[in-house]
Amino acid sequence: MRDMETDLYSTVKPKLLIVDDDEDLRNQMKWAFIQDYDVLLAEDRAKVIELFLKEHPSVITLDLGLQPDPTGVEEGFATLSDILSIDNLTKVIIVTGRAEKENALRAVEQGAYDIFFKPIIVDELGVVIKRALYVSNLERERLSSLQQADENAFEGIFGDCSKMQDIYSFIRKTAKTDASILITGGSGTGKELVARAIHRLSYRSSNNFVVINCGAIPENLLESELFGHEKGSFTGAHMQRKGRIEYADKGTLLLDEVGDMPLSLQVKLLRFLQDQKIERIGGREQILVDARTLASTNRDLKSAVQAGTFREDLYFRLCVIKIDLPPLREREGDIILLAKLFLDRFAKENNKKIKGFSSQAIVAMEHHDWSGNVRELEHRVKRAVIMAEGSKIGPADLELTYSTPDMGVTLKEAKETLEREMILKAISRNDGNLTKAAEELGISRTSLYNLMEKFEKK
Repeated sequence: MRDMETDLYSTVKPKLLIVDDDEDLRNQMKWAFIQDYDVLLAEDRAKVIELFLKEHPSVITLDLGLQPDPTGVEEGFATLSDILSIDNLTKVIIVTGRAEKENALRAVEQGAYDIFFKPIIVDELGVVIKRALYVSNLERERLSSLQQADENAFEGIFGDCSKMQDIYSFIRKTAKTDASILITGGSGTGKELVARAIHRLSYRSSNNFVVINCGAIPENLLESELFGHEKGSFTGAHMQRKGRIEYADKGTLLLDEVGDMPLSLQVKLLRFLQDQKIERIGGREQILVDARTLASTNRDLKSAVQAGTFREDLYFRLCVIKIDLPPLREREGDIILLAKLFLDRFAKENNKKIKGFSSQAIVAMEHHDWSGNVRELEHRVKRAVIMAEGSKIGPADLELTYSTPDMGVTLKEAKETLEREMILKAISRNDGNLTKAAEELGISRTSLYNLMEKFEKK
């Protein structure tokens, strides 16, 4: 393990961003780590985002008590949210003097890698930072290799069914334009992945991709998060701050769950989409922002328009082009493809020697409704890999019920019905390639032919 970690640092120094409102502590930490890292320093949220977007450090130490509220924690949590919304593979280590258990748990729940309480012991913090960098590099390498190695991957999206091929074609056609795109689909269908693919294939790909979840931020804070504010514009506004829209200048802005945006802000967003100009809260200057806008939602916006909860003119501005993602249950063949992908990934992560899924597990997955879509499948497979004791994952490991419908009154009829179903699905998943279908079923090609002939005669 030590040799593997050393190789990661042998060429260019990795970047470490230290965030603290105490200048003396910032400098102390800088000189403690400058031999091993390219150390960057920031004292507040605005400087953090500026350096993060420019330098892309993989590891950040973050004090929760930042200006303009150094005695509180909300500015630190807002900074953590900003960082992970831009790059969720970044490892953020919370370094704070506030040892309250609830803040530590809250930080981890919101995506922090680890917690380190002051006073700082440099050697111990150094071990945590080194490990965080190692994990970050491994995750990035694994993501890169998955995207490059799997022939079924399209810009980080996995799926080979005809519906997903249509989605890929749509992305290719629209990525090079600046048209607003509305991405719809149920929770867990991969809306953000599609938005990121559009950005990567666009001429804006070298600039920022900024996400804001319109449903996760309280209404009284959402306007400031989107448009920014000027110093003194409201109680607690101790300094000027840019909003997410400004950070997306020359890049791409994703309005996630846009259907949850309050009507009062829809008017201001519409004005930006029309003019490409914004005004910060409390400001009089009109700021030109060149950002492409994508939006995603799991709501039916047409129904919301009819109900009066979403503006019709905003809907048409956002929905110049619409991409509707299919639920997992309608993606013929992709359930098993994705399950095997997740199995391979989590087995390696957990050092488990699992060969695959049992035939009962495959049938159970094929018949499950998957209301949580790909995210549900990923979570079930991850749990199954951790909990499985045998060499193959069964339905119980996935917490799925394996049952067969009323297939006949005799055991022989039931067996034949199940065999026929499994054969047809295997052939479909492998696009008619009988050799691959036979291999998946664990039988010879000759045996597969014989079974097909038997069922054709019945």
